[in-house]
Amino acid sequence: MQLTMHVQLADGGDYQVKTNLFTIVALERKFKIRASDLEHGVAMEHLCFLAYEASKQNEIVVPASFDDFIKRVTNIEILETDGANPSEPAQ
Repeated sequence: MQLTMHVQLADGGDYQVKTNLFTIVALERKFKIRASDLEHGVAMEHLCFLAYEASKQNEIVVPASFDDFIKRVTNIEILETDGANPSEPAQ
């Protein structure tokens, strides 16, 4: 599963970032959930965490504290989702 997110910041800045396997596993570890649970709805805290971790992985400077990152973000929008099974099953 890979998400492309658009992150808007309070200072007027914005950027796009993509998650990877590491960011998804980090989410599962921190919140004790499975990535498949996200199909039933995504909490804003989970989206913020994915954006935070993905930003760090993509060398985008973010505050050291997750809470400080959240304070800077005004909106996160999912632009694209690449599911775990992108192709149709064989018949």
